[in-house]
Amino acid sequence: MITAGGIVVAAIAAFLAGLARVSRHRWLNIPALIYIDLFRGTSALVQLFWAYFVLPLWGIELNALVVGILVLGLNIGAYGAEVVRSAIEAVPTGQTEAAIALNFSETQTMWRIIFPQALPAMLPTFGNLSIELLKSTALVSTISLSELTFKGQILRSATFRSAEIFTLILFLYFIVAQAIAWGFRRLERRFNVGRDYGGLR
Repeated sequence: MITAGGIVVAAIAAFLAGLARVSRHRWLNIPALIYIDLFRGTSALVQLFWAYFVLPLWGIELNALVVGILVLGLNIGAYGAEVVRSAIEAVPTGQTEAAIALNFSETQTMWRIIFPQALPAMLPTFGNLSIELLKSTALVSTISLSELTFKGQILRSATFRSAEIFTLILFLYFIVAQAIAWGFRRLERRFNVGRDYGGLR
């Protein structure tokens, strides 16, 4: 649940902040830059502590599951935003110039010309970030959320069978990571059909 929810939050945050970073409007660009620098420049563990223990002091109380999904999603989304920005900026400027010559609006140029070409370049890194988010879910045990690693610690304390328990946990993480990687490889093949990087074949 944390991984799936976090990926959704990360994707939304990455696309919104990434698009804001390439915007010419400072009222979009500056908040996006602050968000990216803040979440990339601080520890995910401290971010979890801050959201879980500090926000209630200001009257904002969230349960541990919501905190885990939001914080890990926003953390990974900050890295994803730079992926979105760099992929968009990597599309040849001639594509934009051609769209202007065809009298496309700025919005039409982005969604019909630039973004479809940039998306395939984003997907491999998005897959890696999703797997990184999966591994980061182990951090939520520090805010009293009973996830896979925490359950393993409880079982180890009760049975003292460390080798079997943690080998199984490694295997489970590996299986889920492979499922995520497979899903993103399918998406890559889907969006690369008939395309070459930087334009149509």
